[in-house]
Amino acid sequence: MGTLASYLKGAWVQPSGEGSPIHDATTGEEVGRVSGAGLDLGPALAWSRRVGGKAVRSATFAERGAWLTALGKLVHVNRDMLLDVSRQGGTTRSDGKFDVDGASATLTYYGALGAKLGDARFLRDGEAKPILQSKRFVAQHLQLPRRGVALHINAYNFPAWGMAEKLAVAVLAGMPVVVKPSPTTAPLAHRIVELWVDAGVMPEGIISLLHGEPEGLFDHLTSQDCVAFTGSAKTGRWLRSHPAVVACGARVNVEADSVNAAVVGPDVTVGTETFEMMVSDVVKDMTQKAGQKCTAIRRVLVPEGRVSDTIEALIERLEGEAVGDPAERGVRVGPVVDAAQQQRVLDGIESLSEGAQVVWQAKIEVGAGAFVAPTLLKMSQGHPCVHQTEVFGPVCSVVAYSGDAEEAVRLVREGDGGLVCSVYSDDVAWAGDVVLGVAPWHGRVHWGSRKVAAQSPGPGTVLPNLVHGGPGRAGGGEELGGVRGLAFYLQRTAIQADRGLLGRILED
Repeated sequence: MGTLASYLKGAWVQPSGEGSPIHDATTGEEVGRVSGAGLDLGPALAWSRRVGGKAVRSATFAERGAWLTALGKLVHVNRDMLLDVSRQGGTTRSDGKFDVDGASATLTYYGALGAKLGDARFLRDGEAKPILQSKRFVAQHLQLPRRGVALHINAYNFPAWGMAEKLAVAVLAGMPVVVKPSPTTAPLAHRIVELWVDAGVMPEGIISLLHGEPEGLFDHLTSQDCVAFTGSAKTGRWLRSHPAVVACGARVNVEADSVNAAVVGPDVTVGTETFEMMVSDVVKDMTQKAGQKCTAIRRVLVPEGRVSDTIEALIERLEGEAVGDPAERGVRVGPVVDAAQQQRVLDGIESLSEGAQVVWQAKIEVGAGAFVAPTLLKMSQGHPCVHQTEVFGPVCSVVAYSGDAEEAVRLVREGDGGLVCSVYSDDVAWAGDVVLGVAPWHGRVHWGSRKVAAQSPGPGTVLPNLVHGGPGRAGGGEELGGVRGLAFYLQRTAIQADRGLLGRILED
């Protein structure tokens, strides 16, 4: 594969230097390299603002939506090829489908939203309102595309879906995009962008691709730019406080760590639909993408009298999830993305073990790949480690609590903000207290009950019409959420003017 080229100023550009290696997660073999050395970033970003910005702003929502629909079709048509590329990151075919199909579905959703928004190029925010007592002098709030570039710094775990969800919203809002994938899974993002560029679906300049870790990238930001970042809370804090970002006032959206909790109600007994739903969701989040999902359940709060039964049920299901080479038939859990992440997960398990008992661990042969044995722990509720440590891999902790709703809410809140919290109960009064009690600390709350047990995709699935993000340690940002997701890339401005004159320019 060689060193991946970046796509800047409408052309593929090779970086200088050897760059950093990309390894196959299963074999450890080098499959390519990435580098950001020698790239002329200032002119590239300026060109994107000028050329891409003019092209995307001149299009209507319907036209932008048509582009997104076409991009989604390209991903879908090339699905099998993209799944083969995805496997280098350690994904099983099922994991790859989750990522690639999520990308095409999100692009298609925002394509349809663009068609609904129609021939406008910006959004009206409410109706024109009279100022003071005048009937002619009015004010109208508008949401217009910012005149900068949307810089998207994506995580390694969803190189297709993560890229598509950010890009779809920014393009529909009317901003050109510069995609910077994670180096570890850059080949999949690279291949998708190649498909899009070759197809010529969008006008020149609307999408650029930047590989590696280019020095001084943030020094070229302006006050009209937007930065959307997915990654660790530590890096998110560094980005927000970067002198160049602070100086220019560029908008920053962060999706970061999340020690997501699942709370089992005292009414949920073994064998019920709600109990089985909970077990299925926990096992799926531990094993899908080898637990490398920002929405995965990390701690399960269970009433004290049902801890043993819950652990037994989880182990029985987990033992049927084969770990190994994702290319082999029947394998459900592949390796984590690389050796560095493997070590981080192993260190995290060791850290959790200081206040917990490992009650089950899969038997695996490590070999050359970045494999980690799926691990289930039983943890004391009072140990802060379980609420503060996100182990980004196939790891989950079961925590006993009394069954009291107020106590459950207090324990969940010790995670200090998350992307999603799950509540499993058929007791409306109890569940209502917990759902509303944890809601201010989360971007999304998933209430599982027997009424939806056969219909729910689970808490780990991010849907384009629902907000994705969360307060506190989760980054304090928001993505997606239908038309609401466009707000990050739009400037809300009140126009004060004569009613008739204002109407004329808005009609234009």
